[in-house]
Amino acid sequence: MEKKLIIVGTAHVSRKSVEEVLETIDKEKPDAVAVELCPRRFNALFGKREELDVREVLKKGDFFLILLQLLIGYFQRKIGEEMKVKPGEEMIAAIKKAREIGADVLLIDRDIAITFKRLWTNMSFFEKLKFFYHIFRGFFVKAEVDEMLRGDVIDALVEEFRKISPKAAKVLIDERDAFMAFNLRKALERYNKVVAVVGAGHKKGIVEWFQREIKPEDLLEIKERKTFKYISIIFSAFLICLFTMIAIFAFESLYQVFIYWFFINGFFAALGAVLARGHPFSVIAAFSCAWFTSLNPFLAAGWFSGFVEAWVRRPSMDDVEKLFSAKSLGELLQNKFFRVILVAAMTNLGSTIGTLYGSYYIATNFGIEITKHIQSILRF
Repeated sequence: MEKKLIIVGTAHVSRKSVEEVLETIDKEKPDAVAVELCPRRFNALFGKREELDVREVLKKGDFFLILLQLLIGYFQRKIGEEMKVKPGEEMIAAIKKAREIGADVLLIDRDIAITFKRLWTNMSFFEKLKFFYHIFRGFFVKAEVDEMLRGDVIDALVEEFRKISPKAAKVLIDERDAFMAFNLRKALERYNKVVAVVGAGHKKGIVEWFQREIKPEDLLEIKERKTFKYISIIFSAFLICLFTMIAIFAFESLYQVFIYWFFINGFFAALGAVLARGHPFSVIAAFSCAWFTSLNPFLAAGWFSGFVEAWVRRPSMDDVEKLFSAKSLGELLQNKFFRVILVAAMTNLGSTIGTLYGSYYIATNFGIEITKHIQSILRF
C-alpha cells in the first residue's frame, strides 16, 4: 500500500490552526498522528506534575538557562492570551482527535531539556546577551498569527532569527527539523498514513531533511563548553598569583588590597541581588561570599544567595506551576521560584562584574609597586 505523510504547519496560538488540524485529521483518517511534542511537554500540556528540586537546580548553576526557558514560555503565553488560544491547544486537539478516531499518537520532538541545554552550550556570550535582549523586547509577540501561516512570512521570521543568533536558530530550528524528520521516516515504516502536526516554521525544514541521512545520536549529545571554565581557572590562578606577589613584595599593602577586593566584589554581587528584589538575608549572603567565590572557579556567589533565598521563600511545586499562568512581568517577579532563580543569576552577574573591576583596580593601583620589587630583586 502507498505510504502517505500529511504535514500540517501551525501557529501554536492560532484558533485557525486548531480548526485546520481537526479538519485534516477528520478528512484523512490517518493510522497515526504525530505531534511536535516530547514526553516532558506532553505531560505539561495535560497537567501532569514533574517534581522539581530547587536545591538541585541551584547546584547545577544553569540560572540563565532556566530564566531563558521561563521567559520564552511567558511570552508564548502572552501571545496566547491576545489570540484567546491556549499555547499548544492545536496539539491537544490533534491528540484528542487521534484518540477519537482510533489513531496512534506519536511524540516526535526532541526532549525540551536537551534542546535548551544544547542551545545554551552552543551560544556565545554575546549571542546570549542579544537573545535575552530580543526576548525582553517581546520580539516574538508582535507578529500577526494569521500572517505567520503564510510561507514567505515564516521564511522571513526564520531568517531574522538566524541574524539574531545563528547558533540558536540551528539548535531550535534546524536540529529539531532533522530530529522530527527522522522520527516521521521511522513512523512511515510502521504506518501507511501519518498526519504530522508541527509549527509552521518547521514544515519546510522537515521536508528538506526528509530525504537526507540523519544520525539522531548527534542531535542528542550535549557537549559542555569548557572555554569559559578554562578562562575562569586561568583568571583565578592569575588572581591568586597577584595576591601572593602582594603578600611577598608588598606585605604592608595586603590588608588594604583585601579590603578593596572584599568591598568591590561584595558591592556588585549584593547589587545584583537587590536588583532581583532578593531578601535582605540573600543580599547579605551575596555581599559576604563574593570575595572568595571570585577566587574559586568551582564556586559561584549565586549558589549562596540562591540557597538563602530558597530557605527564606521556600518555593513549592505550586509556585513552579503558577509560573505558567503568570499574566504580567510583575506577577512573574512575585513568584517565589522565579525570584530564587533570578536572585542567583543576578548575583552571579554582579559578582562577575565585581571580579573584573576589582582585578583591574588592584592591578593598576598596586601592580606597579610589585613590578618594581621584582626588578630590584633581579638586579642582585
